[in-house]
Amino acid sequence: MKVREFFRAVFSRYLLANLLAMVAVGVFIVFLISEGLNIYTRHGEEITVPSLRGMSMERARLTLEQEGLKCVVTDSGYIASKKPGVVLDQSVAAGSRVKAGREVDITVNAASPPTIVMPDIVDNSSMREAESRLRAMGFSLAPPQYINGEREWVYGIKAGGREVTAGTRVRITERLTLVVGNGLTDDDMHEEDSLETEWNYGEDINYDDATGGEDYDGE
Repeated sequence: MKVREFFRAVFSRYLLANLLAMVAVGVFIVFLISEGLNIYTRHGEEITVPSLRGMSMERARLTLEQEGLKCVVTDSGYIASKKPGVVLDQSVAAGSRVKAGREVDITVNAASPPTIVMPDIVDNSSMREAESRLRAMGFSLAPPQYINGEREWVYGIKAGGREVTAGTRVRITERLTLVVGNGLTDDDMHEEDSLETEWNYGEDINYDDATGGEDYDGE
């Protein structure tokens, strides 16, 4: 076969038609795949995130799914005035523009107050340190109860009148009372009692009787 005849056979109309058909089919398949992905993911489309606060958990989930977004419950809190299961917060602010398929995390209201493990505070921190730490954990504090001891040193914690030790689980709604030192020791109290007793004893002495009714001039 001559070279001219070879190229004529290779570039025959039949062969070229087949090649063009294969290229067209390939382009068509790529187009279908691209369009299918765009339809499935709504590629390039931005969605406005709705406000979910105050909704029930199920309603929030349905609302997000209708918008092409995903809903995931990641945390819980507790507000006594709100119903259990309502949305307290969302990870993406309402009104934000996001891509379809974006995950929005929500925080829901718990059915009962959560409990928190009491940290090691007793005989391990000052009143100021303890107050700061407990408030940061979400506890509310009653006025401290003072006992004899080093000034403002924490000697105990009470919840509902009972002693609370490190590791005990306490409801976040319980009000805590710190038992702290007033700066006095037992020896100081004994000394004050002795001075008070001596003073009272001096007041009880009738110097008129002791001097026979004469005025006492110290001579």
